[in-house]
Amino acid sequence: ITCTVSKLFCPAAFPSLLAPCTMVLRFTRALASKAHRKGAYRQISQQRKAAVTSSHSQHDVSRSFSADSGPNRGTAMALASTSSYNYNSNSNEIGPCANIIVRCASSVSKDDGTNNSLLGYDLNDPQCNVTPNIAARVGSDLHRRRKHPLNTIKNIIEEYWKSYLPERQQGQPAFRAYDNLSPVVQTQFNFDSLLIPPDHVSRSKSDTYYLRDDIVLRTHTSAHQTTLLKSGVDRFLVTGDVYRRDEIDSSHYPVFHQMEGVRMFTSDELAMAGLSATDSSEEELVKFAETDLKAGLEGMARELFGDVEMRWVDEYFPFTDPSFELEIFFDGEWMEVLGCGVVHRDIVKEVGRARQPGWAFGLGLERLAMVLFDIPDIRLFWSEDERFHSQFESGKIVKFRPYSKYPPCYKDISFWTTSDEAPEDDFHPNDLYEVVRDVGGDLVEKVELIDDFTHPATGKVSNCFRISYRSMDRSLTNEEVDDMQERVRDLTVEKLGVELR
Repeated sequence: ITCTVSKLFCPAAFPSLLAPCTMVLRFTRALASKAHRKGAYRQISQQRKAAVTSSHSQHDVSRSFSADSGPNRGTAMALASTSSYNYNSNSNEIGPCANIIVRCASSVSKDDGTNNSLLGYDLNDPQCNVTPNIAARVGSDLHRRRKHPLNTIKNIIEEYWKSYLPERQQGQPAFRAYDNLSPVVQTQFNFDSLLIPPDHVSRSKSDTYYLRDDIVLRTHTSAHQTTLLKSGVDRFLVTGDVYRRDEIDSSHYPVFHQMEGVRMFTSDELAMAGLSATDSSEEELVKFAETDLKAGLEGMARELFGDVEMRWVDEYFPFTDPSFELEIFFDGEWMEVLGCGVVHRDIVKEVGRARQPGWAFGLGLERLAMVLFDIPDIRLFWSEDERFHSQFESGKIVKFRPYSKYPPCYKDISFWTTSDEAPEDDFHPNDLYEVVRDVGGDLVEKVELIDDFTHPATGKVSNCFRISYRSMDRSLTNEEVDDMQERVRDLTVEKLGVELR
């Protein structure tokens, strides 16, 4: 646990070790809440996989393959699929619709002048933890904007897979590309259909945005998998915006974009390889899918990065079995590019495809774009500044030229997370990050824990966070920073129930 903590948190964030045991336990709890991240998730998955194996269960505890969006974090591997959702404004329900693609076309509206809503869902509902700041991002569709770096990466990958399988079936492209599916999905499709158990940490409201207990903003594009597979589509690419409550720094943002590919092998394709879904062994079918998967992804990596050294790393993912990560040697170090694997047989059976083999991969667009375009801060993808957008052309990868040299402004906030009246520590850093984002938006560059103290006499726990305010477009005035910080302090007390120091 201590080794994992030291990898994921900056050493400057550690206090003077006045209460090391308490601090490690608190950091461990924070890690557990972010179990989709590569390091902590690998520990949890391996332990639970061993437990499941010993009990002869076929279902393992899930990890969310939608890893963090930045270049220094694990890559997304959400098994993509494409159920669409048809919104019924009269019933406030959404339902799966296999053939109609519905995209959120609007963001936040006012129902009565006081209650914010998103597509008819009341943001003031007690079950809802989606803030107006996050709701306003829905429908932005950065991945569909011409000349945008995310759109360029998406198009390069789409074109690669179209050329990988140039044949046509019934007049349709070899890989169907979907990039306009609504991010408002049923909890069932976001978690249950992907074998994620009800008590899994990724379902918690400290990690996921809920509009209602049964409706979420998708945490990965895998939320569409089973509906598309049930509809009969054998090969598809899915790109979309996904939402995750997360920390604030240059490589993390609560909204990021994923792209995934799925290929299921038809009986004709198996026959050409001398195989049969009914007669061939499970081992033969899995090996066939694995070999095709790795060959295709190595070609895609060369399309993006050129002739680079690659290696495959065995992994554990609940959606796929076996599972792998592809790493490349880039700029002098090994870098994870994507996660992938053979589609889990339980999912294949659940969608009515018997023993049909197939594979899936997933990656984060921001992560690749930040590396390939040399973009240093994930907030830049959301910039409307012409100095950013004028540097790019559709279909071309060019190196970003920084234009912002504005200085940061640092403000600290310190508070007791426990009190005599509330001795249990229910505080979660993600709750503070949401408060800061709602106040400062993209003017907040980073929030980091710089001190964690437990009072030796009372046992009360104190945290001190440093907030870095910096605009990428202009200089901030002392007055506006002071005003934002004061609102952060007020809302931290009001919403989180902590005691300021």
